[in-house]
Amino acid sequence: MALCNGDTKQEITGDPKDGPRHTEGAVVILDAGAQYGKVIDRRVRELFVQSEILPLDTPAFAIREQGFRAIIISGGPNSVYAEDAPWFDPAIFTIGKPVLGICYGMQMMNKVFGGTVHRKNVREDGVFNISVDNSCSLFRGLQKEELVLLTHGDSVDKVADGFKVVAQSGNIVAGIANEQKKLFGVQFHPEVDLTERGREMLKNFLFEIAGCSGNFTVQNREEACIQEIKEKVNNSKVLVLLSGGVDSTVCTALLNKALNQDQVIAVHIDNGFMRKRESKSVEEALKKLGINVKVINAAHTFYNGTTTLPISDEDRTPRKRISKTLNMTTNPEEKRKIIGDTFVKVANEVIGEMNLKPEEVYLAQGTLRPDLIESASTIASSKAEVIKTHHNDTELIRRLRDEGKVIEPLKDFHKDEVRALGRELGLPEDIVSRHPFPGPGLAIRVICADEPYVCKDFAETNNILKIVVDFSASVKKPHTLLQRVKSCISDEEQETLMQITSQHSLNAFLLPIKTVGVQGDCRSYSYVCGISSKDSPHWESLMFLSRLIPRMCHSINRVVYVFGPQVKEPPTDITPTFLTTGVLGTLRQADFVAHVILRESGCAGKISQMPVILTPLHFDRDPLQKQPSCRRSVVIRTFITSDFMTGIPATPNNQIAEEVVLKMVNEIKKIPGISRVMYDLTSKPPGTTEWE
Repeated sequence: MALCNGDTKQEITGDPKDGPRHTEGAVVILDAGAQYGKVIDRRVRELFVQSEILPLDTPAFAIREQGFRAIIISGGPNSVYAEDAPWFDPAIFTIGKPVLGICYGMQMMNKVFGGTVHRKNVREDGVFNISVDNSCSLFRGLQKEELVLLTHGDSVDKVADGFKVVAQSGNIVAGIANEQKKLFGVQFHPEVDLTERGREMLKNFLFEIAGCSGNFTVQNREEACIQEIKEKVNNSKVLVLLSGGVDSTVCTALLNKALNQDQVIAVHIDNGFMRKRESKSVEEALKKLGINVKVINAAHTFYNGTTTLPISDEDRTPRKRISKTLNMTTNPEEKRKIIGDTFVKVANEVIGEMNLKPEEVYLAQGTLRPDLIESASTIASSKAEVIKTHHNDTELIRRLRDEGKVIEPLKDFHKDEVRALGRELGLPEDIVSRHPFPGPGLAIRVICADEPYVCKDFAETNNILKIVVDFSASVKKPHTLLQRVKSCISDEEQETLMQITSQHSLNAFLLPIKTVGVQGDCRSYSYVCGISSKDSPHWESLMFLSRLIPRMCHSINRVVYVFGPQVKEPPTDITPTFLTTGVLGTLRQADFVAHVILRESGCAGKISQMPVILTPLHFDRDPLQKQPSCRRSVVIRTFITSDFMTGIPATPNNQIAEEVVLKMVNEIKKIPGISRVMYDLTSKPPGTTEWE
């Protein structure tokens, strides 16, 4: 059951009316399963236009009868030609309403009017410059070249009759338009921050094309959430799980404001995966806010935790199996599910110890909209693909939700909105602006593995990488793979690549591990590409390569720079790694060192989040000596974002001083058992914020 159902109580300027929602003049967003579907809704509301999210299969007559002024179709993970492609009513394009199709929405539009869509060799997942026709009303007032976020594998091949190409990314169609019918399609995401002028594009569509009025105001969301908490909880008690991060703290502050103090039971569960001295500092910080918190040390319970899982990914029967214990689990999805379910089990034990009746206690958590979207929860999107299961959206949590026992007042909020709400509630800035720390903690920042990840495409992908980083020499020696590389990039990108590879001596290689990413609105679990350099790193060149490589090699979703001497023999095996106290201790110290340096440098405010990851990689071993892999390497993942749905890495010498990064590297290398330190160069997409 929903507590604060996302569509906060809203009113159009004037006297609010009771009864059914009025959608006259509103925009309908048809949900095709995009990871950014809810961001479209938020962006429209930011422009003071009323919006409603409805399923993609909503009939055209229903849209017309409800008086919607315009239609936006979100992106999605499907192919328009797939047998299981979601159904939609093609009449949505012929009822006289302006339509903006985003990604999948553009491909739908193109197909309906006789165009074709093909899966091409090149896919685009990241930020790229596109050329736009700024005489098109959608792009009026923009430059002829714009920076946008592209995430797709399928591309328009033949443009539909009556449409013209209004944007291009190299040889790929990035935008189509039929001005007369007010139908527009874009292959990129105008709704995300990574598309620099996306807000202006949406503004053009809403006001210049669709004629929206912009007089829609959102009622105070704090009041709406408090009212719903009161109505749902009544005189019952609420157990709130507090990590000490901004989400759970704001959630607790809302509960405290809505209910009597004796109704709210605040519990901080130390799961054994906290940062150094974290639980103590959390307890002290919350006490200063007047929140009495009960601290539970449950490390042993979590290390040995299990859960029930499907027999296999292919098995669609209700049969289940018991998972391995958490400290022996390597699969990141299983780790997250075990941790989420163990939180609930520990919470139930607390309820029992306090002699409370479970049926009279609600569970509250600071779940955000991005958590639900990435977990493919139906609360956020009816068709989104699972990117990763969040610990606060496991099967057990969903079951409790269905029973109406979970309270999530922030589930329609994004991170920046939660911070704004926290300030409105009077929380101190050091709490509100704190870097996020995931509920599963360091457990999902250890890449656990018991064998290397080496698939049949390992050798071929490595050969492509060699061609890319030695492009200036490779063009002199024709090769079939060279043609494949050239077909994926524009002439301008080829020139840039020639320049980079003639000036810098680089080496690129696959690492035998997997990380979670998001490519084309789908979850990917793929290789990491490592780059090393003979000279000092030239960061702009490395960032260019990090955008280019996942486009050409679809099995790569992350690119890192490896500090130190040029890597001559990349590791092909791994150090067996599990969630043991020794492994966690190593990561805990590396995380502590890096964050102390970041805080002392004064750069912490420029970075949204900085996960520090421990990988099972041991570099610099002579293969002839057959030295076993016994060390591990650390990754520094700086991340800059406003919505946590998309983001970019901090470029040294730009958003973060290079000497700060180098100091982190040097201090981390002093920790026993560390082989090398790497720097994550990947934007989101194609990589997620966390590695698991």
